[in-house]
Amino acid sequence: MKGKPHVTALLILLILLLLGTLYWLVVGMAPSEPEGADGGHERLELVAEPVGGDFTLISKQGEVSLSDFEGKLVLIYFGYVFCPDVCPDSLARVAAALEQLDDEARAQVQPLFVSIDPERDTLDHLDHYARWFHEDIVGLTGDPEVIREIADRYGAAYRKVEEEGQAGYLVDHSSFFYLVDRQGELDEILPHGMDPAEMAAALRAAL
Repeated sequence: MKGKPHVTALLILLILLLLGTLYWLVVGMAPSEPEGADGGHERLELVAEPVGGDFTLISKQGEVSLSDFEGKLVLIYFGYVFCPDVCPDSLARVAAALEQLDDEARAQVQPLFVSIDPERDTLDHLDHYARWFHEDIVGLTGDPEVIREIADRYGAAYRKVEEEGQAGYLVDHSSFFYLVDRQGELDEILPHGMDPAEMAAALRAAL
């Protein structure tokens, strides 16, 4: 019976990935994928030594600052709604990890999805997309210059990739989860592809 939580986490992850893919196809918000390995979507590495820090962005419900969540853990992910692969996988992992926490622990964790494509990610799309994976995930956007400055402080890299003949564009980006402690300080950077059970364990350890 020891392996049962791990199996449950994998099932949740697979279901969320399937739902995310269906959302992407049915809503029709994603552009055509360019040709090439992994659909031409390249993951970038950290661009600088992350320092983190407070920031203020916009959600569908209004202005949101990192400091609003003082006393909670905050899990930040930088991505975008039109992302064909990495972001759905990452948000599904966050959702599966949250579901492994009990109610008391989950109430002390605030996941944030920060858009790196503010030109296309409207507040409605961002809110719908983030909450599609889990009701606790808050989608945030803002001015491109502000988002770039925040991403630089956290070491998150991204760049727009426009392909000739493509109707849209992709955004290559790094894929890490930034864990901010109860005092608003960057505490840990969790790797892309982290197993939901391991992510849940990291969250419990930080509480």
